[in-house]
Amino acid sequence: MKKFFGLTALMLMLLALAGCGKKAASNSGTAGSSGGLDTSRQVELSMYIIGVEPPKQAELYENFNKLSLEKLNAALKINWINYSEFQTKYPVLFSSGEAFDMAYTATWLNFVSLAQRGAFMELDELWPKYAPMNYARQSKTALNQATVNGHFYCIPTLLPTYSAFGPIHRADLAIPYGWNGKMDNFEDMEKFLEIIRANNPGIEPLQVSQFGSDVDDVFIYNDGMYPIKGSTNDFFFFDPAEANPKLFTWWEYGKAREFLTMMKRWNDKGYFIKSGLSDPDSEKFQGGKSAVFFNNIDWWEEYYRDRPEWDVRWNNFVTDVSNLPFTQDALALPTTAKNPERALYELITNDEQVFRALYYGVEGKSYELVTEGGQTQIRALNTDDYRFSNLWAARTNEFMLPVVGAPSDLRERKAAYDAYIKDGVKSQKFRSLVIDTSSVETEYAACIAIHLQYWWPLELGYVDMETGLRDYQTQMTAAGIERVRATLQKQLDDYIENYK
Repeated sequence: MKKFFGLTALMLMLLALAGCGKKAASNSGTAGSSGGLDTSRQVELSMYIIGVEPPKQAELYENFNKLSLEKLNAALKINWINYSEFQTKYPVLFSSGEAFDMAYTATWLNFVSLAQRGAFMELDELWPKYAPMNYARQSKTALNQATVNGHFYCIPTLLPTYSAFGPIHRADLAIPYGWNGKMDNFEDMEKFLEIIRANNPGIEPLQVSQFGSDVDDVFIYNDGMYPIKGSTNDFFFFDPAEANPKLFTWWEYGKAREFLTMMKRWNDKGYFIKSGLSDPDSEKFQGGKSAVFFNNIDWWEEYYRDRPEWDVRWNNFVTDVSNLPFTQDALALPTTAKNPERALYELITNDEQVFRALYYGVEGKSYELVTEGGQTQIRALNTDDYRFSNLWAARTNEFMLPVVGAPSDLRERKAAYDAYIKDGVKSQKFRSLVIDTSSVETEYAACIAIHLQYWWPLELGYVDMETGLRDYQTQMTAAGIERVRATLQKQLDDYIENYK
């Protein structure tokens, strides 16, 4: 209920953004020496990102700002919004009137909805003019994904990522007690959870917090289904392998009862805590308090590297892997930005020295470079005090370095995804689908609130399955889900027709 009220407030705040302006005028001065950019006036740019700031991370910004002042006559102030607070604090940034210049945004941060509400500045003129090299390097797919209602509202990452998602788990807590190391499916995972529960008192087998568990999303992705929104916590899905797919809900899903029965069994066996949805700690695995949580291949690499004594392993449970939208990690400029020309990513994504200072930090302090087999690699140093940046939108193929201590089969796994992914096939075909909920925003927001209030307790086995499914359907119907379905189904049909 704590989560429900918090996210209901979030939906109301999203609706409140409707009065925001959608376009801000350019603040450009006279032409300077940097592609028409006037850098004669020194400025401080303010940016918001999501995550937990390491204790001494600010020391790394001092080094970055020396370069930024030299090359752009601008310093950068980075503000962090904790994972435990982003669902309520992040949307408030864009409705409070606070003046800042940049913000990390993403599909999972409701980028499209916020853009539709006027939270972000249109970049149609600013982006090509003041970040021409970045703009030229963007793929047609990325440009399409950055477009909402015919306008650019963000700068997507230049690094392809994958929808592969699965359990990151600690083998060191299970192997001593006879675990065979298999983690290929939910049956294997259940055996792992039982070993953890029986032999590791004080360790929660499965991480569950007020932000959910992700088990429901992974279960339906494992079955090859695709969320209409293209990201987690959705309530409409379809089969991307069908020629003319139709949207369906959880209560219409043929394997819903199989999933709910499994989760009730996991609840009864104590594989996660009974008060999970009121627990604000979303970093239990990181803190050594839980044995498994769901995430992607990049998070696995980080924990494998930073906690070698844990023997951290990961398996992909998503059967139809595709490239995530490039807007999965992106940069947006709020309409209150005072220095939008200098807030664009031109310097960061095209100058390797600047990129390293921002993303990796200070050589000798937060990282060191090593050469192995003729290849330059990077090693993280003092990961208790420093971390590589959470500004994932800044990553590029050209500047990212292989990390010392990364899993030996990391490249092999990613190469396998690259070989599998084909344009126009299954889920990859739909990665440029951007839904527009503006005509049903009230109903859509109500459905999200109902989904969190009724589905999340049901998926964790906190309520009776049949009663819970019936109540969930009744409340979603009352919230207007059929109107939402009709609107989104038409958009899906139109997308398919235009794709043809």
